[in-house]
Amino acid sequence: MGPKTRILDATMLVFRRHGFRRSSIEQVAEAAGLTRQALYHHFESKEALFRAVIARVHETAIAAEEAAISEVETAGSGFADILVAGMTARMQAMIASFDGSPHIEELYSEHVVHGRDLYQKYSAVYAERLVATIARIARKQKLALPQGLSPTEFARLVEMAVHGSKSQHPAMQPVDAFLKDMALMVRTLCAGVVPKSQEPSASKSGKSKSRPSRSKAGVRP
Repeated sequence: MGPKTRILDATMLVFRRHGFRRSSIEQVAEAAGLTRQALYHHFESKEALFRAVIARVHETAIAAEEAAISEVETAGSGFADILVAGMTARMQAMIASFDGSPHIEELYSEHVVHGRDLYQKYSAVYAERLVATIARIARKQKLALPQGLSPTEFARLVEMAVHGSKSQHPAMQPVDAFLKDMALMVRTLCAGVVPKSQEPSASKSGKSKSRPSRSKAGVRP
């Protein structure tokens, strides 16, 4: 185990135990078995440590999501099952990072304060990966997205469903209820996804073919 890995493991331990505001460089150095000066050689401040932890949480979540999607896709699962598996694995990984901490809400709020740029960066990464997954599965399984939505538009709705679940479960707690509501909302969106062979025709979807116009001069009363 390298020194940075050891420091980040210690940082996670300290932040989970004391929260962000009450944690200190000294506590992290002690937990890592290093002097304060040795720790400063790798990280210049508590904020820098926290940002490194945030990045690690997101990278872990991405890896978990990727592994879950690969597993269920290889098993031949359907569109909804694949999306739910990926989103669930991502959220479980994020939750596990601070699970059991009495300061979990503070850690999530400080995460946005001290890592807003990281939050925006990884939100874009999640969205890009979700769009790619939706496009790939729809193409592979020959599916039509509802209402003629593009993969980008459908991915935006999925992310909105996740954020809606978060609004009902602050800090994604209680975990089981949050994950259940999130999965239900994602599956509800996916219910409109059908095989292209079953896609409604223009007439059935309420769109009528345009008729050629007749000039008034050619119309007899």
